[in-house]
Amino acid sequence: MKRISYGTAAACLLCLCLLLSGCGGTGKAIRFGTAGVGGNYNTFGQTFAGLLASQEDPMEIEVKVTAGSAANLRLMSEDYIQLAISQTDVISSAWNGTDAFSEKALTGYGAVAGLYTEVCQFITRKDSGIKSIRDLRGKKVSVGEAESGSEVNAVQILLAYGLNEKLVEEVNLNYTDAAKALQNGEIDAFFCTAGVRTTVVEELARQVDIRLLPITGDERKSLIGTYDFYTTYTVPAGTYTGMNKDVKTIGVRAVLLASNKLPEGDVKKITAALFKNADQLQLAVPVDFTLTEESAVQDIPIPFHPGAAAYYEEAGVSIGK
Repeated sequence: MKRISYGTAAACLLCLCLLLSGCGGTGKAIRFGTAGVGGNYNTFGQTFAGLLASQEDPMEIEVKVTAGSAANLRLMSEDYIQLAISQTDVISSAWNGTDAFSEKALTGYGAVAGLYTEVCQFITRKDSGIKSIRDLRGKKVSVGEAESGSEVNAVQILLAYGLNEKLVEEVNLNYTDAAKALQNGEIDAFFCTAGVRTTVVEELARQVDIRLLPITGDERKSLIGTYDFYTTYTVPAGTYTGMNKDVKTIGVRAVLLASNKLPEGDVKKITAALFKNADQLQLAVPVDFTLTEESAVQDIPIPFHPGAAAYYEEAGVSIGK
């Protein structure tokens, strides 16, 4: 076995420390709030952090596992994280102090780019006898982690079907724990808002036969009419193992955000790296990541971070804010 001398090891460690101390512009890692392991936020965050660390002018990004969209906005407003992903509907509510944020608006951040459409998914076992969201009455359902965008969406969708916490036993589990609980028969269904194909759902589908419940008809029209950020979405047949039919549902957009405390130059570099590495991100993240500067600025409900705005201005793209 080849041995490394203490002197060599010490020199390597010193070089590493010097490299890391020069990242992020301030000598500190930029903390990036994603969501639980098994979802696309975390996969995207880990991949993008690696790309930023390996570029010619490296940036140190520390990925933080969080409860998801709503938690990310709270943590960013408290300066615990400086980068985050969140859903457009949750961002708008937090920024304007409405709905779940009516007691206190959460600001202090700006948009970097719209990323991809996340899909609202109710998953159950095929052998459960549950074929529609109405069938969830009296059932035990994980609506996602507390402070997650999934929880916000699940409650809204259940209410559209006339179901509230008195008619459905709602529990808060992360995606991984919810999938295990469904597989073991401990819950009857779980909900997630995530880009398809969602890794944890596909892993579950390989273990047991699953059913993705549709969101259609008057309920879908009501949701899209009531909430500005829902759009129609069809999950194609074959998306998950054993799924032989298209399933109609709804979706919301995921947006990359940056704290206003991050320097303009850092955020401009991050924005540039996002588009430069779009092809590599598409290979790593199992969602439709067809990202262009023009698409990234569409339908964003808050102002852009000055660093991102500077990047788009140089690219000749109007952000409309």
